[in-house]
Amino acid sequence: MNRVLAHTGVQYPIVQAPMGYIARSQLASAVSNAGGLGIIETSSGEVDACLAEIEKMKALTDKPFGVNLPLLFIREPRVVDLVAKSGVKFVTTSAGSPAKLLPTLKAAGLIVYHVVPNLSSALKAVEAGVDGLVVEGGEGGGFKNPDDVSTLVLLQAVRERTDVPLIAAGGICDGRGMAAAFALGAEAIQMGTRFVSSIESPVHRNYKQAIVDADDTGTVMLNRKSTPCVRALKTGRTAEIEREGSFDRSVFGSVKDVYFGGDMEASLALAGQTVGLIHEVLPVAEIIRTTVEGFHAIRRQQGERSLAGGF
Repeated sequence: MNRVLAHTGVQYPIVQAPMGYIARSQLASAVSNAGGLGIIETSSGEVDACLAEIEKMKALTDKPFGVNLPLLFIREPRVVDLVAKSGVKFVTTSAGSPAKLLPTLKAAGLIVYHVVPNLSSALKAVEAGVDGLVVEGGEGGGFKNPDDVSTLVLLQAVRERTDVPLIAAGGICDGRGMAAAFALGAEAIQMGTRFVSSIESPVHRNYKQAIVDADDTGTVMLNRKSTPCVRALKTGRTAEIEREGSFDRSVFGSVKDVYFGGDMEASLALAGQTVGLIHEVLPVAEIIRTTVEGFHAIRRQQGERSLAGGF
């Protein structure tokens, strides 16, 4: 039995990443309605707006969905209690230790998975009592650990040392990536950039097109020697930041101008390395359908080869 499916109640083990400002009811409901797990973000810090999005989800889908609680960005402690009382059954925590929040979340009957960028964080989260892990390699977009580990290596390291269910994240956008993640011990995948560039994504068409137009070297890690470290699309703005060596958090003050205004130079356009594998803007349902079909086709092919003793 797939433990992530058991924990989430969804049809397919495909989770939508909790991108700030983007992962709201419009996108998350499309993912849930297509059989995956839509996630509502709270990293934007817009507590009331995010809570309203949770309520909207209940009108837009009768399928399961979850909420992300990024510990570093929770400015109002009340959000934890309100999410716990919202009726949501699945929560991911990230950007910090989940130990402090676990008693509240578990007392409310929630399933809690923690996002980890390395083996050390994974072991600490398991010791704290999480139900599972989102294992996120450095290929993914957004806020990253400057000492990044690839998903390929990190999944193996975490699977070797733990027995909890794993959701693989970073560098995955299709059935091929999903099959690879499962071969390494994952029981589900999480996709961010692929869903950002979907038809139902609320971001501006310029952002989606920039993802489609980018090649496999189209992203850059910024601020490795400071904080926050992020992976973003290469733009004139990121080239300027690279020359300067770092950036200040104030750059995110105009991030909505990128996301929803389409000004790709206004701030940082966060995206993962899968931009090089995404070639068109598609409906969420088609993304999920083709991912699942591709996954099963590869697994069948590999299974037949293995049974025949071949490679």
